[in-house]
Amino acid sequence: MGFFPPTYLTVTHEYKLRPNKHQVEIFETWLNVCRQVYNYALRERKDWVNSRKSPVNACSIVGEYIISPDTPRPTYASQCKNLARAKKIYSELKVPHSQVLQQTLKVLESAFVAMWDRGHGFPRFKKRLRSFVFPAVKDAAVENGRVNLPKIGWVRLKMSRPVPEGFLLAQIRVVKKASGYFVMLTYRLAVNIPDILPSGHPLGVDIGLDKYLATSDGELVNRPRFFNALHRELKLLQRRLKHKRKGSNNWLKLQRKIAQIYQRISDTRKDWHYKLAHRLCDQASMIFVENINFKAWAKGLFGKHTLDAAYGQFFSILSHVCWKRGVYFAQVDKNYTSQTCPNCGTLTGKKSLDVRVHSCPECGYSGSSERFADVVGKRALLVSVVI
Repeated sequence: MGFFPPTYLTVTHEYKLRPNKHQVEIFETWLNVCRQVYNYALRERKDWVNSRKSPVNACSIVGEYIISPDTPRPTYASQCKNLARAKKIYSELKVPHSQVLQQTLKVLESAFVAMWDRGHGFPRFKKRLRSFVFPAVKDAAVENGRVNLPKIGWVRLKMSRPVPEGFLLAQIRVVKKASGYFVMLTYRLAVNIPDILPSGHPLGVDIGLDKYLATSDGELVNRPRFFNALHRELKLLQRRLKHKRKGSNNWLKLQRKIAQIYQRISDTRKDWHYKLAHRLCDQASMIFVENINFKAWAKGLFGKHTLDAAYGQFFSILSHVCWKRGVYFAQVDKNYTSQTCPNCGTLTGKKSLDVRVHSCPECGYSGSSERFADVVGKRALLVSVVI
């Protein structure tokens, strides 16, 4: 592995693995050991926290965690040392690659950092893990049609896209999905990428549930029903699952079928998002969207439809595609976009959900509410001028 400077370009390519039965057994064993290491390390941290919750003069009469007050707080470094000692006692810990288990502890450390810094919830115990990571691999680990995994060997894969030239292989992640095993290859290239400056034709994008989005150029995109298209089939399988004995072979078969349908919904939605993002980038040099709190939106009356549309994922994909294609991307203030006249800029007041046509008392403009992407587009022009 070479040394990467602070600024570098990172790309991740995903390929479908074609392992044999022996390799599938190895994957399952490694995932199970990683899950046990994760849960044990989490249990150790929770015990330390619980032992410091109760004051000395108010102990519970039911039970208390008694740990020496001199015991330091478990950290990633200390738990890695304990893992090395545990390998001398438990032989199953020697089966996976050492760095794979260390990365499992690093995932737990990241979960605690997210709880402290970003307000996430307390980490939970895992019933299953779906991936493990090799953080340091050689560039020769990938050849045409196969990948060399440390301690596992060569595994066949479906080469659906070529390997990027000039990039160095940084890490390999093996992921278990409903349709099989996949490998995610992360490549890095040491290069300084300048910031994209606003210039050229701006495009304002407004989203909704009647139409998926409207652009300031007057284009309306219908909202596809990803979940509704397979809802009937999903409902029938879940009804059959209800009458199966939990843990039986038939119960597991139905679980796999249901998981495959959910994956098909997710893959179809993501593919459509990428195609729409590229189509928008073909039309403009600058793209501006509204800054919306989708978590609050998904808790409303139309939460099911909002989650099916996955606007947050689409904006994330659109931002990435814009960056990759050199299109300027920014978010603008969402307030009053449906109350501002796109023709004269007059603030006309609030509208209820049943009002779908805008009528301006000042200039007499009348138009569909989906056309308020014009307001986003005009704000985009102001933002670009200020910048």
